[in-house]
Amino acid sequence: MGFQCGIVGLPNVGKSTLFNALTKADVPALNYPFCTKDPNVGIVSVPDPRLEILSTIVHPESIVPTTIRFVDIAGLVKGASEGEGLGNQFLAHIRETDAIFHVVRCFGDKDVIHVSGSVSPMRDIEIINTELILADLESIQKRREKLSKKIKAGDKLIQLEYDLLKNLEQHLSSGKPARLFPTTHETFPLFAQFSLLTGKPLLYVANVDETNENSEWLQAIQKCAEQENTAVIPLSLQWEAEFADLSPEDRRVFLSSLQSEEPKITQLIRAGYHLLHLQTFFTAGPKEVRAWTVPHGSTAPVAAGTIHSDFEKGFIRAEVIHYEDFVHYKGEQGAKDAGKWHLEGKDYKVQEGDVVHFRFGT
Repeated sequence: MGFQCGIVGLPNVGKSTLFNALTKADVPALNYPFCTKDPNVGIVSVPDPRLEILSTIVHPESIVPTTIRFVDIAGLVKGASEGEGLGNQFLAHIRETDAIFHVVRCFGDKDVIHVSGSVSPMRDIEIINTELILADLESIQKRREKLSKKIKAGDKLIQLEYDLLKNLEQHLSSGKPARLFPTTHETFPLFAQFSLLTGKPLLYVANVDETNENSEWLQAIQKCAEQENTAVIPLSLQWEAEFADLSPEDRRVFLSSLQSEEPKITQLIRAGYHLLHLQTFFTAGPKEVRAWTVPHGSTAPVAAGTIHSDFEKGFIRAEVIHYEDFVHYKGEQGAKDAGKWHLEGKDYKVQEGDVVHFRFGT
């Protein structure tokens, strides 16, 4: 469906290292500013143990996970909103994403250049947030200026938008991101149209030293995240990147030695999925067991359309079994016999983990 998480931050904080670890790609991750000039895009599978469990019941020919796109974007510097560094290019790429992973450096390696000359996570966060807010302010002011020429006509919708922009400008001018701006049922549709950079869901990724996860730097970021009603995930990105380079067998052995079932970076993939307010439903048959992605609250026809547009156009009904029932009763027939198989129409909102078979006409 094209959902994208943008990976942002100052130069040399670990953005490309994170991207490499996520995608097992080999994009440049060198020790100088603006190594990443063009955005790198990688499609990453969302880890979901339910697929394996379903496959033990259905015995399909293949298993297909759902995916999410990650975009590694050029580093941002102070003054980017005015074109410094690769600012204009950076901001344009961020506008195309649906959510933001803000990578913050929390390690003190003297061999890794810092664009500001020293490591200071809160200063770095402030630089990025300020530049994004300034870019949003410029966008809002331009929009208000255009509306001011039409407001005398007495159009209530124009007046509503104008007042919303005025309140947003005051909010942003106080240093607060747009995602903290309170909206109503009436104003939210207008707010969403503005596509503000600071209105996107955001999660902080603290790039920590392996031995320094409880540092004062990390604690400061966690406090900042709480104030912004978001979250922070601490990761040693260098460790994760090195782990990603291991063979599958070596990974299993290494994780076993740590008494862990998966690397921490899988938490980040799932966090991106939930940050975008996405959920998963399944199709399960002899050919394949597959996970599909839809936004929370999607109706059955919308979910059908993720498989093929004809399914949505010709939607008749959905045959639904909740995941827990499918597993407990060992498949479709067992769920039917237990009365856990049910038919749903166009108004049905797909639930997390539903196993669905769609009926449609041409």
